[in-house]
Amino acid sequence: MAAPEPPPAEGCRPLGALLAGIAQAAYHGNAAVTEELLRQQLYPEAAPEEFRALRAKMGGLLQSIASADMDLNQLEAFLTAQTKKQGGITSDQAAVIAKFWKNHRLKIHESLINQSRWDNVLKNMSWRVDLKSQSRHVDQINTPVAIVEMELGKNGQAAVISSDSFHR
Repeated sequence: MAAPEPPPAEGCRPLGALLAGIAQAAYHGNAAVTEELLRQQLYPEAAPEEFRALRAKMGGLLQSIASADMDLNQLEAFLTAQTKKQGGITSDQAAVIAKFWKNHRLKIHESLINQSRWDNVLKNMSWRVDLKSQSRHVDQINTPVAIVEMELGKNGQAAVISSDSFHR
């Protein structure tokens, strides 16, 4: 059994909040979370360009982790590599990122899936093939006709039924 994680250092708390803010803006569509708001609330003593560099670095790491939908083993290897890289992250930052990903992975993954879907989704589909038994023209009798019914809808909205038939 693994040893319990120590509480994060006081200086790491703003980093966890920064990651949450980045996730709110990038993955949950919260336009109220701006770069300036994050800087004022979390790193007011940081110069704007210094904060911008930190936010870009953390945003890039989070994007890499989220787009690969890393499991905990992949995440550990990725973060270890980032700590050894020149200009990378510290081991404390890696611990905060790992904890954040453990707690937010499912919500971010679900949000990415929802963002990648088209507006309309196929809710149901049925089809059948009929043979014409009557027609004005004798050569059309016993001709197969495909009837397709598709139920389309938007997430959270009533479905629309569309049907069509195709003649051979």
